[in-house]
Amino acid sequence: MTPVPDPHDSRDATGDAAVRRRLLAIAYRMTGSRHDAEDVVQEGLTRWHQLTDDQRNLVREPLAWLTRVVSRLCLDQLRSARAQREQYRGIWLPEPELGDSGSEPADPADRVTLDDSVSYAFLVALEKLTPAERVSFILHDVFAVPFAEIAGTVGRSPAACRQLAVTARAHLAAEPRFDVAGPERDRAVAAFLDACRGGDLRSLAEVLDPDVVSVADGGEQILVARRPVVGADAVATYLLGVLATQDGHATLSLEQINGRLGIAVRDGAALVGTVDLAIVNRRVVRIAMQVNPDKLTTHVDD
Repeated sequence: MTPVPDPHDSRDATGDAAVRRRLLAIAYRMTGSRHDAEDVVQEGLTRWHQLTDDQRNLVREPLAWLTRVVSRLCLDQLRSARAQREQYRGIWLPEPELGDSGSEPADPADRVTLDDSVSYAFLVALEKLTPAERVSFILHDVFAVPFAEIAGTVGRSPAACRQLAVTARAHLAAEPRFDVAGPERDRAVAAFLDACRGGDLRSLAEVLDPDVVSVADGGEQILVARRPVVGADAVATYLLGVLATQDGHATLSLEQINGRLGIAVRDGAALVGTVDLAIVNRRVVRIAMQVNPDKLTTHVDD
């Protein structure tokens, strides 16, 4: 059995809840999966406990040591997942985080949970990066880890890691820019939900951008469009058709998804879907629906 760490022991970083939150924040951004993030953080903490007292005493900064170990595990996971996702049935989307991320964190370092790096649209964009680009970019640009330390994680020189981050920024800069969280965006999300509930095709199409794109991840179990649906009329027809199949069992509500207002779809207590919306000029330009049960299993009301 793994010993319980002493929170007052400066050599045992695992005794600090803020350390675990930070490691989870890093791992979630790297993997796009809550399950994978929890697994790699637990593995990193286990490796710390497996060190002897003498080995731990040689570690100057336990958090830096844990960050490096967790990041390496994420890098390995990303390399393995890259091949798996190429064979994924349909469109792969990240696992959502539900809940209000707007509260002030206890540790100022945890303010990273409030910024754009955890938004659902940003996590989707990160999927276009190579594993090494993603790890280098997240560690440096989001968590301010020096390139000299990142080099030991990625297995390349500091200069090479710097170039990886530069390339990642260029890829991300080419992505469309969406409205950030705020009252205007929230009103657009609410208008979309009202239109969906109303069931009127014209009303729903009016809140959509003419070139809106809708994507959905149903995994192996849920039948969804396996390719993007494009265009206001096509997307509106598609969405209302999906809602019609629910026979009134599903309830839609406004909830915080990855720190911003989105839509949760529930069947009783069980979460059966999330809808993330990208907004530009008060219109919906991109819809990302996560309905894969394997990525929603932990979200059940008590």
